[in-house]
Amino acid sequence: METTGTQKNIAHTRLGTLTIFAGYASGCGKTYRMLQTAQRAIQCGTDVVLACAEPELWPETAAFRQKFECLPVMQCGSGGPISCEFDLDTALQRKPELLVLDNLAHCNAGDARHKNRYQDIQELLNAGIHVYTTIDIVSLESMQDATNEILGEIQLARVPDDVFDDAEKVEFVDLEPQDLQWRLEQKTRGTACPELTQNQIGALRELGMRRCADRVSFRLRQKERSPYHTQEHILVCLSGAPSNAKIIRTAAKMAGAFRGSFTALFVETKAFQYMSPQDKESLRRNLHLAEHLGATVETVYGDDIPVLIAEFARASGVSKIVMGRSEVSQKVLLHKPTLTERLIELAPEVDIHIIPDNGMEHSLAVARKKLIRLTPVPLRDFLKSFLLLLAATLVGLGFYELGFSEANIITVYLLSVMIISVVTQSSFCSFLGSAASVLIFNFFFTEPRYSLHAYDSEYPVTFLVMFVAALITGSLAAKLKSHAQHSAQVAWRAKLLFETNQNLQKGISKEQILTVTAEQIVKLFRRNVVVYTVQDGALTGPQLFVDKVVPTEQQCPPYESEQERNVAEWVWKNNRRAGYGTGTFENACCVYFSVRMGERVYAVLGIDAQKKAMDAFDNSILLSVLGECGLALDSKRNAEEKEAAAVLAKNEQLRANLLRSISHDLRTPLTSISGNAGNLIANGALFDEETKKQIYTDIYDDSIWLINLVENLLSVSRLNGGEMHLRLSTELMEDVVAEALRHVNRKSSEYKITVSSEQEYLLAQIDVKLVIQVLINIIDNAIKYTPVGSEIRIHLKKQGRFIVVSIADNGPGVPDSAKPHVFEMFYSAANKIADSRRSMGLGLALCKSIIDAHGGEITVSDAVPHGAVFTFTLPAGEVKLHD
Repeated sequence: METTGTQKNIAHTRLGTLTIFAGYASGCGKTYRMLQTAQRAIQCGTDVVLACAEPELWPETAAFRQKFECLPVMQCGSGGPISCEFDLDTALQRKPELLVLDNLAHCNAGDARHKNRYQDIQELLNAGIHVYTTIDIVSLESMQDATNEILGEIQLARVPDDVFDDAEKVEFVDLEPQDLQWRLEQKTRGTACPELTQNQIGALRELGMRRCADRVSFRLRQKERSPYHTQEHILVCLSGAPSNAKIIRTAAKMAGAFRGSFTALFVETKAFQYMSPQDKESLRRNLHLAEHLGATVETVYGDDIPVLIAEFARASGVSKIVMGRSEVSQKVLLHKPTLTERLIELAPEVDIHIIPDNGMEHSLAVARKKLIRLTPVPLRDFLKSFLLLLAATLVGLGFYELGFSEANIITVYLLSVMIISVVTQSSFCSFLGSAASVLIFNFFFTEPRYSLHAYDSEYPVTFLVMFVAALITGSLAAKLKSHAQHSAQVAWRAKLLFETNQNLQKGISKEQILTVTAEQIVKLFRRNVVVYTVQDGALTGPQLFVDKVVPTEQQCPPYESEQERNVAEWVWKNNRRAGYGTGTFENACCVYFSVRMGERVYAVLGIDAQKKAMDAFDNSILLSVLGECGLALDSKRNAEEKEAAAVLAKNEQLRANLLRSISHDLRTPLTSISGNAGNLIANGALFDEETKKQIYTDIYDDSIWLINLVENLLSVSRLNGGEMHLRLSTELMEDVVAEALRHVNRKSSEYKITVSSEQEYLLAQIDVKLVIQVLINIIDNAIKYTPVGSEIRIHLKKQGRFIVVSIADNGPGVPDSAKPHVFEMFYSAANKIADSRRSMGLGLALCKSIIDAHGGEITVSDAVPHGAVFTFTLPAGEVKLHD
């Protein structure tokens, strides 16, 4: 029987495909069928390589595999027995089109990269390699309960069901039960096939066929995308009981059958901190099982478990709750309702499914006994209780001498018991205080006094009521204290998360965003953090963030070792978490996560997890923080790309304007130069000396105009493109101005140019060539726009940390409407130039760019009585004297 499905919707079309040859028991021929199919692929021209196969093969299968190219195996088992494992790195380096790898459910040795073979196969698929593999249906996670009923044991090597369901093709290799039994009886020596009865083989065969049929149905529903959804929401409660795994698998099956969402809820009570390491490890395994089966794990805090489950169910829209129960309680007097009965009462609208769980109640009872036995009461709690009861007794004696009634004294003791519950850690002190308060009251305040006897027949009732009231008061105070502690913890974490979000919004660089994230994670979890940054297609770092609360001698695990870097490299390339407790690179010190947005990875962050594994609540908070960090980095990248696009658009506009200006404004001087040169060549002998001199002058003026224009164009393009770097030096401003005046327009001799300075020596920290060009452009601009004989005044002074340079003329000035635009590129005012040549509007724009690069400012204002004043500032310089 063969089951096929549509191709999985994946982001990268170059991913490999997975073909699974499934059987219902060892010996049904799945490996031989896989090799036959691989041989046909070779005949079709496919590059096929055989990876390591299981060491105990049937004779015909072992002979068949000799026809294939085989990859070398990897020796594993440092410090223990040596085993041969699949060499993943060799396979990725060889990179065949098709890799044949037996036994999908195989568990790798400790030295291997991944804990399970299906994780190796996932990495092969991500590398674009097609894979053939085999599996026994009994190795699927959801089949463990049925397998236990048939074989009396649960498989240790398991595969998540989604690996099986998401395979491109599954071929079920079937064999009649009697034929399989005969093969098992005739098997060669050394094979590991268990002895199975006819009934067991038949049951396993039915189980395998049904599971493959379920996969076909699932794939067809995915393909058709049926609009009929039941909107079922299945909730399962997590615990440390060993039988809780069966309940989780049953709930997962229900979620798959109803096509609904699946949530696993853990209620953390105050007893969780006293849970034994074995129970915590069992809880962690059950939590990972729920995650493997597709559950969303949630955690709530409190001691009233039924109320918390009911509130979560109502808030989350849960339709069915799956839970375990060992026996039906008998209805007797003072019967305490079971968890199931409380849930039925609190959430009557939710369906509750009870799964037989014969071991859970026993485990809980044993846990309670361990809790009572293993939680000693601190001596300081006894001392606090004694002092509070002593204070209550002294107050009571005072009330007694003043003639107060016994009710007032009883109230004092109730108050003392409540305070004991608040200030002590153990609930035993509350119980002890309740009993002691009754005895002390009887001893000091009832007749006969200073004895435990009581004459009045009503006193026993008073003592009972007092004890019950004190006990209830103490219990309520302890619960309020526990809720307050949990609320404070949640509020503190919420504050840190809010602070993280605010700080990330303020981050101006990638490094700052990652630093904020790492520091907040250290505060949240009190763990060391290591960060690797993705930069220019490579992983840089690491950068270590240490929790200062941890003692110094405990802060030195090998976070920066080559092994840890290899884990970070793998996380970056595969965009999946790895490290301690993940099944991939289990020997690492940290758990590594990718800081990403979609498929783009910005950094890899590792968090120390060796001393204490992270629970589901911590993990969800960490993922939220990393998600915020990824969003901030993605926003930063988008802003940079937008800014780069704007710069590119501006540069394109600049090029277009330059071409347009060149086509219009360069034609006239070039035509003049070529025309005058042609006249000189053709008719030079006919011109007199004065005419020739005039022609030479015109050619010179046009060429100087072109040279200045080209210099301005080059300078503007360099400054706008960020290619010009300032070569700063300390210069005397009078010398700079004098040098600029030697290069201004030759018509400057027709104008009155004066230079004045408030001090004899004014030094500036400048790029002298660029500042000279600024002076030349502004002075030439004044010559162009003022009539011959006008006055141009250059004034220098020092103002604070800057040198102020002002260039004023007494020409027509700059109109008020043009002042905001005079420093824009290609802007020309309406003023007519003296020589009627059109200005390209580059000189003042270049001046502004140069002054801005120096950290100064340039402005234009009106001169008195008329004219314009251009003022700019430059940083002042100092001369360092050396002895």
